[in-house]
Amino acid sequence: MAKIPQVQDLRFQVIPGIPLIKSGDSLSTILWNAIEAAGIQLVDGDILVVAQKIVSKAEGRLISLDTVVSSEAARNLAIETDKDPALCQLILDETAVVMRKKPGVLIVRHKLGHVGANAGIDQSNIEHDRGDSALLLPVDPDRSAHNLRADIGEMSGCKIGVIVCDSMNRPWRLGSIGGAIGCAGVHILDDRRGGEDMYGRELKVTMVNRADSLAATATLMMGETTERTPAVLIRGLPPVESDEKTRDMIRPPEDDLFA
Repeated sequence: MAKIPQVQDLRFQVIPGIPLIKSGDSLSTILWNAIEAAGIQLVDGDILVVAQKIVSKAEGRLISLDTVVSSEAARNLAIETDKDPALCQLILDETAVVMRKKPGVLIVRHKLGHVGANAGIDQSNIEHDRGDSALLLPVDPDRSAHNLRADIGEMSGCKIGVIVCDSMNRPWRLGSIGGAIGCAGVHILDDRRGGEDMYGRELKVTMVNRADSLAATATLMMGETTERTPAVLIRGLPPVESDEKTRDMIRPPEDDLFA
């Protein structure tokens, strides 16, 4: 994994004027129009951080619960967790392993590898005009980021990076922070193992997760409730050519001491 220069000066800018996204919308076109309307001139090395919600909506991942047929397993899980059986079915469909469960809490390992509540399925800040709905993660967030990068790169003529971010909880910590679930053209892990600290001691485990750090700051600017600002531009990092994927940052299950 590549070592990259220390960050000296970063600027984060909310991209305003993004409308509510619907299934089938061209998200790259909408984002590019908002960037132009804001008078922003993209440059090589810019990173666009986009909220998972608008990616999922554009990709048709909004599901009406009344269309979901619940299995016996889902109905039993609903009783154990005090959740809607249809929601439990969607969670099971997205889940590789159920990790922990109790009334009100369901922690799973998603098929993408992420560990968190409810397989990342959310019911906040989505439309419920046709009954209860739920929003699933993109099928392949890295591919989503790649497509946005390719489209906006073609429109702008610039080599940018794209991060798809989502809110995440952490063990032993209250509150959520933003994390990267999809990346394209972004250095994800800065591997410092084998280097030395300032006293000459060899670094044996130090790895800096740059993608999550950038996503967390961008999410702070986006807000989590009614702000309607689901995209942030980051400037100040050198242009990179990276084929790293978010799966590169996921700790292997065999190394999970909490499983």
